[in-house]
Amino acid sequence: MSASTKIWRNWSRTAAATPAHRLAPRDESEVSRAVRLARERGLAVRAVGGGHSFTPAAVTDGVLLNLDALCEVESVEPVDGGALVTVGAGIRLAALNAELFARGWAMENLGDIDKQSIAGAVSTGTHGTGARFGGLPTQVTGLRVVGADGEVRATGPGDELFEAGRLSLGAVGVVTAVTLRVVPAFSLVAREEPWDLTEALDALEGPDGWWETEDHVDMYWFPHTRRAMVKRNTRVPLGEGPHMSRARRWVDDELLSNGLFEGVNRLTTLAPRTVPAVNQVSARALSARTYAAPSADVFVTPRRVVFREMEYAVPREDLRGVLEELSAWLIRTREPVPFPLEVRCARADDVWLSTAHGRASAYVAVHQYHRMRHARYFAAAEAIFREAGGRPHWGKMHSLAREDLAALYPRFEDFARVRAAADPDGVFRNPYTDTVFGPV
Repeated sequence: MSASTKIWRNWSRTAAATPAHRLAPRDESEVSRAVRLARERGLAVRAVGGGHSFTPAAVTDGVLLNLDALCEVESVEPVDGGALVTVGAGIRLAALNAELFARGWAMENLGDIDKQSIAGAVSTGTHGTGARFGGLPTQVTGLRVVGADGEVRATGPGDELFEAGRLSLGAVGVVTAVTLRVVPAFSLVAREEPWDLTEALDALEGPDGWWETEDHVDMYWFPHTRRAMVKRNTRVPLGEGPHMSRARRWVDDELLSNGLFEGVNRLTTLAPRTVPAVNQVSARALSARTYAAPSADVFVTPRRVVFREMEYAVPREDLRGVLEELSAWLIRTREPVPFPLEVRCARADDVWLSTAHGRASAYVAVHQYHRMRHARYFAAAEAIFREAGGRPHWGKMHSLAREDLAALYPRFEDFARVRAAADPDGVFRNPYTDTVFGPV
């Protein structure tokens, strides 16, 4: 087991930690040994993956476990037109997608970033978009968890440890392996078009709207404008659909969406009053494109511009009102926000702490460039989200505490009960879990 004393920081630089010990276990047995030793010495334990959570979920002054070495595909079991795949908790989504594709499989839905570990993405409720699809925790059928006593427990549906553990911020133990339900590899035909915001919202809603008729819909709306980029992805057999050259994708996804966009954000940082005019230009520069590629290559978008993010899930029927209130606030205050807002959706599910628990949800994510102030913008957005009964993404910035969150989740107290039984001495706690779940 290798060790380090370096300061840990997350990707967005919103959290940092100086743990007493930074360990990189080579296998599950070393994870167990690390947990036992930490408990004997009265140290807390937190696990970390890619560090893409915007919250201090991984922060600890005790033992920080890096699970990157737990990255193997352990088994693939074909079943019912798909497969059950067990992988080490530390495998990054990019590597997992490549391993699955090489075997003819794919995740049925993904978010738009693939730098996270599978355990980190699942444990924070990462989701993609699509009204018939759930977030990553709904694709999990089994876990192996190292408990506070250092013992490894395999758990699955029907077991309360599983129901709590598949979205727990690591508060019931260290997840060391995840079993996923995957589907045969497929392609997506991506259709990306600029739209008027009102017309796009009209097209989303109703029984014949995009929420119901399209497989996956993602919308980016530029503040201080009425322009949005809408992405509609249709599932097709692998290899079908129009091809787009690598050069065109590089220009669009790297040069324009990252290189040029970084420059735009640096400019508006120096001259924030230019944001409304710059956004008008950016929105009108949007161009349409249609192409097909393997699913992971379409779901995932390169994100190299560092930003802060808050995202809430609101009832789908409240989406329009939420966006209009945000627009009115931005116009009234002229808050400089060069980053577009992102809108996605997910089906209702039964995961205890899922933001889509029991209701079809629309997700609204607000972003701000890391060199620009975000506090006032995020506070105003959060007030609007909360008025609509929104639930914050567990891996993104928010200000809610236990009493707020308990009122939003019907199974919150069940989760708290299982957490208390799994970790009565608070081995896996930190200040963030104390805030959102309460102390053990």
